[in-house]
Amino acid sequence: MKENNLRNKHVPFRSCIICNSKSSKSDLLRIVRAESGSIVLDETGKLNGRGAYLCNEPVCWEKATTTDRLSKALRVSTNSGSTQKLLSSIQSSIWQKKELASKSARRS
Repeated sequence: MKENNLRNKHVPFRSCIICNSKSSKSDLLRIVRAESGSIVLDETGKLNGRGAYLCNEPVCWEKATTTDRLSKALRVSTNSGSTQKLLSSIQSSIWQKKELASKSARRS
């Protein structure tokens, strides 16, 4: 009887602004336009400000740096140099985390 009363936990889905693939919110990376106008990575998913989501595909990161889709999604005018610099630093940190995770999985 108790099993029938258990509810499935709601998992929010979001879309990548480049490829429109839908994934759970935790699988995508959120980039936020803060109140100051700066663009930052939201690792917690709870920062105030307008947000946009990107998947982990290298093609999407490339298009985010070469097109104006990110600036349109965040409703901010940015020069491509600052956006590219931010996205490349985020991308390098993501790949480093993945490499560390794969190395630790191999050791186990």
